[in-house]
Parts: sequence; structure tokens; C-alpha cells
Amino acid sequence: RTAYRVREGTPAISSFCRAAFQGDQLIASLGLTEVTIGGTGRHLLLGPLAVDPQFAGLGYGKALVSEALEAAGTAGIDSVVLIGDLPYYDRFGFTRVPPGQIAFPGPVDPARILARALKDGIPPASGAIAPAL
Repeated sequence: RTAYRVREGTPAISSFCRAAFQGDQLIASLGLTEVTIGGTGRHLLLGPLAVDPQFAGLGYGKALVSEALEAAGTAGIDSVVLIGDLPYYDRFGFTRVPPGQIAFPGPVDPARILARALKDGIPPASGAIAPAL
């Protein structure tokens, strides 16, 4: 999968990742990887977001994404990018990226590339997405 190719060689967990537990049981997790777009900027690639099926629909995913976006904005991250479904992520302010604006290292449906700026007044990032090593 294309998003996993971006994450290759990066730490498995960043300070932006989030998890939800019930007691000792992991019930939801959210990965975020620091990336550059066009060789510049501080951006995050969101995903994977996973929720244990028996806890689906209870708001755990929404809480993790909201918390992570807040932390990223506080930390000075420029934007967050993901490959996903707009009907789920538009509630967090994500919009479709114009085709060709962000290039991934493999095939991806352009309609599924979504982004959200975390800083006002910065132009949308463009170029190849790569891990920030």
C-alpha cells in the first residue's frame, strides 16, 4: 500500500500517535508520521486509524483524531495529509487535494488524498511526499 511506503524506515511511533485503552486492552490507535511535501515543511501523514470492532461507532476514532490534530497544531505542524474517505474525515476539516498537488510513491486514487492546514495563511503544500528523517 502506498501510504505504508511513505512510512518505511520511520519510527513506528511518533509523539503525535494516539491510543485508547479500556483497562489494559488497546481498543483504538492512530498513527501519525512526520513527512515533508516537496522537500519542505512540517507535515504529518495520518494513518492508520484502527478501532476494535466491538468498540466501533462509540467515538474512539473521532476522539483520537481530534486530540492528535490539536497536539499537531500546538507543535507547529503545517498540515496533516491522509489517504482516506472524505465522508469520514471532512468533520475534522479535511478536504480533497487537487489532483497532482501531492505525489505519493505509488498508485493512489487522487480523490482519496485529503489534507488539512493547521496554520492560517500558509499556501497548500505541493510536491512529493517523503518521510522527514
